Amino acid sequence: MDRRRFLMTSLGAAFAAPFAVGAQQASKVHRIGYLDLARASDGKSDLEAFTQRMRDLGYVEDRNISVDHRWAEGNRDRLPGLAAELVELKVDAIVTITTPAAQAAKAATATIPIVMAGAFEPVKLGLIASLARPGANVTGMTNSTGPEHVGKQFQFIKEAAPRVSRVAWLWNPMIEPETLGFRFAQDAVRTLGQTLISVEVTRPDTFDVDALTRSRPDALVITPNGVNWAHRHTILELATRNRLATMCGAKEWVVAGALMSYWADWLDLRRRAAAFVDKILKGAKPADLPVEQPTKFELVINMKTAKALGLTIPPSLLLRADQIIE
Repeated sequence: MDRRRFLMTSLGAAFAAPFAVGAQQASKVHRIGYLDLARASDGKSDLEAFTQRMRDLGYVEDRNISVDHRWAEGNRDRLPGLAAELVELKVDAIVTITTPAAQAAKAATATIPIVMAGAFEPVKLGLIASLARPGANVTGMTNSTGPEHVGKQFQFIKEAAPRVSRVAWLWNPMIEPETLGFRFAQDAVRTLGQTLISVEVTRPDTFDVDALTRSRPDALVITPNGVNWAHRHTILELATRNRLATMCGAKEWVVAGALMSYWADWLDLRRRAAAFVDKILKGAKPADLPVEQPTKFELVINMKTAKALGLTIPPSLLLRADQIIE
């Protein structure tokens, strides 16, 4: 081979190599697991918020990313098996929706990166070592809002329905974070001079209506867990029939007919989780990515429900609402 041909061949190979590497990188399809305790009311809003943000970051379904979804349909006992399925698929990362989903994923793998798209008190539950340095394979978003947030829920009830004195707290004591929330609620009612009534909801297949009606509450605070969501129609029908003001932890409840919701903006948490996945796919380690806290909160009020309950929502409360459903 003469000198000129040798140089041309070498230069051609040198220029072609980066393009070949780029083509290989472009052709890689990242596989993401998505583990949720219960579907949203439309079955997809949480997932759409996550996947839309992934698209904004350059990830297109079936081109350079695929998402394997697993929903437990409100049954926490199914989560370990679903998490194991995602591990078997050798996904590049697992996105978890709800605290129990994060716990199930962490129990299933110590190596696959896990991104929490909202988990309550992850340090106290042992999911991470600290917010600043998670320390293992789990990072993402916490939905922890602290006792002040629970206090605001009860304050908003009092503003909307000043005569309320007995508030039922619908919760699942089998879910560790809800025991902490219950303690926050006990402190909140003492400050406002209300009485807190504990109503435990633990089974997704049945709801004890008599246990709730016997307690004679004036209002309900419904914690955002999958078991309560499974019974949403029964709970809201009972509340309407007995003219009970309802405070919930997710906007979907208000759309379904509850009076109010006040919590972290859940869809914002799902969108922000996508940024963690992006960093991990680009080589970052979960242990080095600080866990972030919610910055956006939503107060949503259903005026149709307020009218049905005979309540006049004060203008001061309406002005603070992020969304009013007519």
